[in-house]
Amino acid sequence: MPLIRHAAHGDLPAIMDIQARCYSAIVPESNASMGAKLAASPATCFVAEGCGGIEAYLLALPWHFHNPPCLDAAECRLPETPDTLYLHDLAVAPEARGSGAAAKLVQAFLAAQTRLGLPRASLIAIQESASWWARHGFRPVSVDAHLAQRLTTYGAGACYMQRTGSPTAQT
Repeated sequence: MPLIRHAAHGDLPAIMDIQARCYSAIVPESNASMGAKLAASPATCFVAEGCGGIEAYLLALPWHFHNPPCLDAAECRLPETPDTLYLHDLAVAPEARGSGAAAKLVQAFLAAQTRLGLPRASLIAIQESASWWARHGFRPVSVDAHLAQRLTTYGAGACYMQRTGSPTAQT
């Protein structure tokens, strides 16, 4: 089982490598964008480390539910009054799939939501991952025109999802 720890700036090369190998439905985000998210909220960003090094990561941000962050933004400024812990990205290196890293990262994410006292968790499911997220208690959200426009940058079939209530009640 991999060790889960907070991500650090020095982990960015491994994060970028995993991202590049995992995403085909979207253009991977830039180093500047990923680094800005990590710098903005290090307490909600995690890596899974195995014997061979970092094998997965999860970047999350305390955010406004009705206005998820833009994809590949060069800057990241957290809102003063967040109402969701937004899971921006979870990726597992192909060779580490099945290791339990993803489930452990989701547990760390939900624990962070609890620590922050936020009433919901949210994410944009891409690359046909909505059913995987549903197994972790996330449900699709009805979207307005503004949100529908934002979702187009996340690739075909992107689905905005949320998980409300106590994380421990739904795991």
